[in-house]
Amino acid sequence: MCICVNCHYVDRCLTYHAVEHQHQQPHLTDNPDFEPVEPTINVNIRPNQSEIEMEWDVVGCESYLEEMGKWAKLRPGELVPT
Repeated sequence: MCICVNCHYVDRCLTYHAVEHQHQQPHLTDNPDFEPVEPTINVNIRPNQSEIEMEWDVVGCESYLEEMGKWAKLRPGELVPT
C-alpha cells in the first residue's frame, strides 16, 4: 500500500502525482509543488492474460509527515487507493 494516502503532502507531491499518472487516476492537483526527499517506490509487475499490470507504491520517503486519512479528507466518499 502506498504510504502517501496518510501523508500531509499528498495533494502537493510530485512523486504522488507521478503515481496517480501511472495508475491512470485523477490527480489531487494539476500543479504539485512539493519535491519529496528520497521517495522509495516499489513497482509490482504481474502478467494478466494478454497484458502486463504494473502497480506503483511509495513505501518510504524522507519527507513523509503522517496525517492519517489525508487522502480520504480530500476525496470524501471515494475508496482510498490500496
